[in-house]
Amino acid sequence: MCRTFFQAQMSGALYPVNLSLERQTTRFSVSVQSLPVPSNTFSEGCVMLKIAYPVCCGMDVHKSFLVACIASTNEKGITTYKSKRFSTFTGDLRRCAVWLFENNCKDVCMESTGKYWIPIYNILEPTCKIVLAHPKYVKAIRGKKTDKKDAKWIADIFKHDLVTGSFIPPADIRQLRDLVRYRWKLTNFTTGEKNRAQNCLTVSNIKLDDVFSDVFGKAASAITGRLLENNKPFDVTPYLTKGIKASAEDIQSAVDGEMCDEQAEKLRIIRSHMDSLELCKLNLESLILSVAEKYLPQLNLVSTVPGIQSFSAIAVISEIGVDMSVFPTSKHLCSWAGLTPQNNESAGKKKTTRINRAGAYIKPLLVQCANAVVTSKKHPEIRNRYLALKKRRGHKKAIIAIARMLLTAIYNILKKNEPYNPELYRKSDLPPAHREVSVAEAVFILQRQGYIVSPAPAP
Repeated sequence: MCRTFFQAQMSGALYPVNLSLERQTTRFSVSVQSLPVPSNTFSEGCVMLKIAYPVCCGMDVHKSFLVACIASTNEKGITTYKSKRFSTFTGDLRRCAVWLFENNCKDVCMESTGKYWIPIYNILEPTCKIVLAHPKYVKAIRGKKTDKKDAKWIADIFKHDLVTGSFIPPADIRQLRDLVRYRWKLTNFTTGEKNRAQNCLTVSNIKLDDVFSDVFGKAASAITGRLLENNKPFDVTPYLTKGIKASAEDIQSAVDGEMCDEQAEKLRIIRSHMDSLELCKLNLESLILSVAEKYLPQLNLVSTVPGIQSFSAIAVISEIGVDMSVFPTSKHLCSWAGLTPQNNESAGKKKTTRINRAGAYIKPLLVQCANAVVTSKKHPEIRNRYLALKKRRGHKKAIIAIARMLLTAIYNILKKNEPYNPELYRKSDLPPAHREVSVAEAVFILQRQGYIVSPAPAP
């Protein structure tokens, strides 16, 4: 057995921590014990741990119950623990809030266990300051494991402020976020049904995707409906609309297939499900607009960013909120959204620069907006930056850089409460003021800035 004595500090008082390592076959178990000593005792080479929360609570959350452990540290550095188990019924959670209040505990730390933390957070939010931690940041040392020990471990590391909390927006933003994410799920359901409908046509050798750019457009949907009504050959000319590039003969050949009764019935069910999903999505969008109405000033500001329309602005607000003071800088926000490279360096060598997996909802949204804005010539300050990065690093890295550029603009817009200003980005594309350029270079610079250069009229 190897014993090492450390020392911790709490508001001027010092106390050692007895850290014992016991080898059991191939495992090591670590036990931590607080030992009171006089405040004037000091030993060289000790580790100083400051008590950030003299009275705090660690919670081990499960589906049907939770275990709470209150850690109270006095002026001499002695920590006492008080544990109690509560069910996750609403009445018992309210009793947990009263129990915390009676013990003068206002700081709580718990794991983000599935969706089970949400009811607990909602009830304790008015009276406590809650830190929600990712499970990997509060994982206990391997060894004997019980619910009480897990709660005690969370309380121990939380009282020293060693837990990194997750960003939790206010309750109304959380409700808006839940609705917007559900709308995104409905869109995914519709996309899946479209793929299954296309498979029905493919196995029936009906080649509508070869002659129509959108198989679910007006003309293609009308032809599909006619096929489901009667599988006999028919003339497609009455169903064609303007703007179709394929000829009537090619379309007539494309619908010459063999659809069995089973595939036809399956396609009818798919089309009916798609119609119901579209109706649900419309009802949900009206609810989202009513919930987001209180954030109309911020939505109007975010909508001034290129590539971001009304529902995209609502989705961004639902993910990051409107209070940017929770993020010290725009770099912190971009890192939270998963738009920055990972920090993985060892021995002076960077092992990877890939972006992390954070921002599962906001990152695809910003990438979609970035793809839309770089294809337009209306915003040369963004398109020029994309083309320059694409030439050196490729499309994928360039589009992530543009997505980060949009999120940085949104951060400053919400923090400064001012609309998007493209002139701030155009200045970086201009050459120095006293540099001499040729006529051809001047014309090229003007064209990059979005100006249309025409030859001067003859005198």
